[in-house]
Amino acid sequence: MQTHPRASTHPVTVRRAEPHDAATVLELLTELADYERSRASVGVTVDDWAQLLTDPRVRVLLAWVGEHPIGYVSAVRQLHLWSGREILALDDLYVRPEDRGGGVGDSLMTALGEQAAADGVTVIRWEMEPENNGAQRFYRRLGAALRGKVIATWSPQARPRSVTGSE
Repeated sequence: MQTHPRASTHPVTVRRAEPHDAATVLELLTELADYERSRASVGVTVDDWAQLLTDPRVRVLLAWVGEHPIGYVSAVRQLHLWSGREILALDDLYVRPEDRGGGVGDSLMTALGEQAAADGVTVIRWEMEPENNGAQRFYRRLGAALRGKVIATWSPQARPRSVTGSE
């Protein structure tokens, strides 16, 4: 168990988030969105999170020092069509800036890996911004393979009438 960088008397504990943790999860997610300058993309509410945390496919682990939440990792179990098996699609790994560098991210990823293994899931997959060199260094230290890929998002409502020029 890692020790909190600022409070050596309190070990970091990691546990699965439950519906009563919905406000904490949303608070941490909002901090991450602010950090990534993506706050406008956050549309989920505390009530939404309370419901999401009851879904067995959703995995959210919270890191705590005493009564203070300091980070989280979130992932969703999903079918990987190429392998015919389930994978964990990691959505976010976030540690509050003042709590970084003390092993909290490693503790969260280790706990997520242990849960995946217990569920028989052998692959965790995620994406990151190409310029996030710190994250890339961290994930390489974990032994992750980093591959380049262009990630596209699409809103069908934003589709032009004709993509090819003919209907």
